[in-house]
Amino acid sequence: MDHCRVHPRFLHSNATSHKWALGALAELLDNSQDEVINGATYVNIDVLEHEKDSDKEKSRMLLVEDDGGGMDPDKMRQCMSLGYSVKSKILSTIGQYGNGFKTSTMRLGADVLVFSCSRGKSGKRPTQSIGMLSYTFLRSTGKEDIIVPMIDYEFKQGWERMVRTTSDDWNTSLRTIIAWSPYSTEAELLDQFRLMKEQGTRIIIYNLWEDDQGDLELDFDADVHDIQLRGGNRDEKNIQMANQFPNSKHYLTYRHSLRSYASILYLRLPSYFQMILRGKEIEHHNIVTDMMLKKEVTYRPVAPNGRPKDSTMVADVTIGFVKDAKHHIDVQGFNVYHKNRLIKPFWRVWTAAGSGGRGVIGVLEANFIEPAHDKQDFERTTLLLRLEARLVQMQKDYWSGNAHRIGYVAPRPGRNSEAGEGENFPENTASAQPSSYHSGKGYTNSKDFQNSKRGGKGGTSFGIQQRAEKSARNKRSTKSVLHGLSDSDGSDSEFVGTPSSRSRSHTLNMNQKSFQNGSIGLTTPQSSGLTERERVRTNSQSMDRNATSNGGLHTIDEYEAVIKQLRDENSSLKERWRICRDNLSLQPRNKKH
Repeated sequence: MDHCRVHPRFLHSNATSHKWALGALAELLDNSQDEVINGATYVNIDVLEHEKDSDKEKSRMLLVEDDGGGMDPDKMRQCMSLGYSVKSKILSTIGQYGNGFKTSTMRLGADVLVFSCSRGKSGKRPTQSIGMLSYTFLRSTGKEDIIVPMIDYEFKQGWERMVRTTSDDWNTSLRTIIAWSPYSTEAELLDQFRLMKEQGTRIIIYNLWEDDQGDLELDFDADVHDIQLRGGNRDEKNIQMANQFPNSKHYLTYRHSLRSYASILYLRLPSYFQMILRGKEIEHHNIVTDMMLKKEVTYRPVAPNGRPKDSTMVADVTIGFVKDAKHHIDVQGFNVYHKNRLIKPFWRVWTAAGSGGRGVIGVLEANFIEPAHDKQDFERTTLLLRLEARLVQMQKDYWSGNAHRIGYVAPRPGRNSEAGEGENFPENTASAQPSSYHSGKGYTNSKDFQNSKRGGKGGTSFGIQQRAEKSARNKRSTKSVLHGLSDSDGSDSEFVGTPSSRSRSHTLNMNQKSFQNGSIGLTTPQSSGLTERERVRTNSQSMDRNATSNGGLHTIDEYEAVIKQLRDENSSLKERWRICRDNLSLQPRNKKH
């Protein structure tokens, strides 16, 4: 029967679907974590040395092993088959033994050797299997088909060879594995099983890939208890900042550090399951513990007809400021999990022109969205686009209500801060309304506003009003920094929004007189120490505060009337001051006054 052939080059091209080496390592951790249901209690990631190297500095190999259920000979062959996934139909699993296993191992190195020990099915004796997938072997021998040599053992009165086809096939596979693996004899191969428990899987990846400079892509020397990446994923500035801002450490280091990335890879981890990296346990970390001023929001996706597709389709979002946010470092994004597995770390959904959204992080589990094949993104579906739009709005709402609490200038009421500190822009929607400064009587549209500025008098008063508002916002921001925040867990709470416009108006009315019956009540400052110019300025600012407390609902004519009244009062004060000065000059100097 005619059949398709798969060339060895396919292994390499398929492996490049993993653009990030740590993402490929995460696939292997997924397989081990899924084995918890089969008794796995740990996964161990370590570095070994190539036994056949005669050089003084032996080449490095990568080890990933667990004590899960292992694979019997049939499952081992399924695992090494192209395009096969033994867990593709199991809803509770996240790993993909089969195609995912091969793409991840081939992404890290040219060759992989797999040792698996299984207790076997009920009533059967335990088995041991060894399989080798070697790109080096296939390319060096000019193979045009992918050949995977495998050998099996079964336990009777001792470990004996398990022949599935012929003895010649078995011996050929053994010779091939010995020739192209790090081990020189059958005894050395069997020694690997002695390093394992009664069941489990031991994966050794060798001939690791190098970068353009001839160095290993994986860096084993930067930290003896970590595996890191070289090149573009590594930023020395971020590493220094991670030491200075420990609450932002994972954001700054997950791109190049396996220890950092693996610690946040799972939303929940069984207490009895350990992840061990180069002899030291990886401490599981929940990003929620890095937050302060936390808020919880429930998101339910809605179908186009307005009805939920599934009542179980829900995501509980926790959003807050990272505890280092008061330092104004650029840390933000949502950690989006799927079935407990991190798919999009620190997803930056809102990119403002300035500092908008800075310091805001979030965590959610979205099981209703399908991950991409490499588990580093989601499939671009309508559900994902709607989730993204909702997360953007969540971050904007949270930012506008809380930015002042960590020292940013609070956005003006009714507007979202697109540019961040000191700059505010309305949302890019057709229903966006002008601010209260523009929507009042006499400022019904932008043309009226421009005309008022060109008019001179009204524009001057409007500028004073803007400066007064900015000064008030700066004072509120400074007060929140000095009196509101702490790095301790005690500062965590569900956020409370800024005071409503009604309460602000009430506060202003308690300290000044307001417009009544269409006229303006002006008072002369009582302090005799103020100069005439200061009095005029004080009255002008008082007028502007009154305008703010009443929503700014004044026509240009009313502003001109105010200016005229101020000028009249100015002239009156000048005349009184002149008369007082003349009277003083006429008095005898030797008398007391």
